[in-house]
Amino acid sequence: MPREWDEVKYEVAVANRVLAEVGLATGFRASLGHASMRLPNDPDKFVVKGRGYAVDALHSMKPEDMIVVDIEGYKVDGPVGSSQPFEVIMHSSIMKARPEVNSVVHVHPHYTILATTLGRRLRPMNQEGAQLVQRELPVWNHVKTVQTEEEGAEVAQLMGDSPVILLRGHGATSAGSSLEDAVMTMMQLEEQAKMNYWAHSSAGPDHPYLEDELVDEMSGRTPLPRHRCCPCRRSWRLARSTGACRMTRHTQAARLTSSTGSRRSTGPVCRSPTSASTAAMRSTTSSR
Repeated sequence: MPREWDEVKYEVAVANRVLAEVGLATGFRASLGHASMRLPNDPDKFVVKGRGYAVDALHSMKPEDMIVVDIEGYKVDGPVGSSQPFEVIMHSSIMKARPEVNSVVHVHPHYTILATTLGRRLRPMNQEGAQLVQRELPVWNHVKTVQTEEEGAEVAQLMGDSPVILLRGHGATSAGSSLEDAVMTMMQLEEQAKMNYWAHSSAGPDHPYLEDELVDEMSGRTPLPRHRCCPCRRSWRLARSTGACRMTRHTQAARLTSSTGSRRSTGPVCRSPTSASTAAMRSTTSSR
């Protein structure tokens, strides 16, 4: 297996764990959703969370669980007994229609689903994600899952160049040039949906929201130095570090169980999530 595949599988596994870590795939929706990423040196293939696992939940995904599919959505590589997700055609259709897109994320966030069912347009309510909902987002007016080529093409066409599309009573799908972009877009979307719901509940359907001129003030500003990145990016890095840390701990515990026949504490294996755990996980995956 090419080393690049291992590296992308690692990133996709962590992204799925991030979606669970920030509350976008929890409870009885713990298995509902998937993140994907193109293979940089083979853009007609991508890595995605599949289905058919013994424990099918985003919070427990590992690199070796990931599926490699071609641009048409057919499985190329993955663990025995697993298969691509039911809605893999949504990922492949968006990637085929938009070559600049390298990652797609689909989840079923609570407040976003509620907004689509109520038919309420999301309005900018706070800084995080204000620009995302400044213009009305496209909505696919179906509750069914996206499984056929016709449905996938319809979603991709309706989405256009928008970073996200809403799926009526179902969830949302985001796209970005990187996994970080696609995951952050989904996090910001659910934040805005939550704030819209609270505003609607407290002040009614005609509640105030941030005017365009206020949102526009956020655009075109001189970028901050990298060490002073915006809070949204820091949130991604924290969630990503936590997801990687827990994946490392899970892998070490599983290896201990398989070698001894019983599970014992592995001790504090995650002292520095941003460095030690990531390095340990990369070492683990590259040796397989």
